[in-house]
Amino acid sequence: MNSHPWHSHLMAGHWYSHLPVELQHSLLDMSRVRRVPAGHALFRRGDPPCGLYAVLEGAVRVGSVSEQGKEALLSVIEAPHWFGEICLFDGQPRTHDAVGVGHCTLLHLPQAPLLAFLQAQPMYWRHLALLMSHKLRLTFINLEHLSLMPAPARVAHRLLLIAEGYGEIEPARRVLQLPQEQLALMLSLSRQTTNQILKDLQVQGILHLGYGEIEILDIERLRALTAP
Repeated sequence: MNSHPWHSHLMAGHWYSHLPVELQHSLLDMSRVRRVPAGHALFRRGDPPCGLYAVLEGAVRVGSVSEQGKEALLSVIEAPHWFGEICLFDGQPRTHDAVGVGHCTLLHLPQAPLLAFLQAQPMYWRHLALLMSHKLRLTFINLEHLSLMPAPARVAHRLLLIAEGYGEIEPARRVLQLPQEQLALMLSLSRQTTNQILKDLQVQGILHLGYGEIEILDIERLRALTAP
């Protein structure tokens, strides 16, 4: 049994809990805890690779801001999600900004020791590839929905993804700490359109809207809205 203080916390996530036990131990042995104050950047687009991270507490916003100040929000990563693995494979600079939401606690596996470990134990590369391929699959699905799905279905689909921790947690959470403006940014929809869709879902008894949060009252009816 692993005595690392965050082991049981990480076991709630699908990816980590399905790793070989010896790999779980090795990752924790080379990790260190990092705390990021609210609004502070963990890294910025263009920064050199710095390793792999897991969210332990709080959340991290991943996106970018144009020179004109327009924000593109890809995701808000919550516990026990892992991220940052792309740079392990290509060694290229970071593709987006990662900024703490509230005070967040992260587990950090630095790039150099992690790469040295994988070079010595190359059979474990496949597990990192599975972490990346799962996100690539979600990206393709989201691109398809962006082109083909009406806005209400896109809202429903993203709410389900967030509730399920993008495939990391089970059962799905019912209460999402998610401001409506943030959801609109993720979906490239106007705030007005997103708010109206959410209000309609509340009238139908599928959601309850609170301050900075969305409660899913009927997850099956929400799921039915995403059917083609």
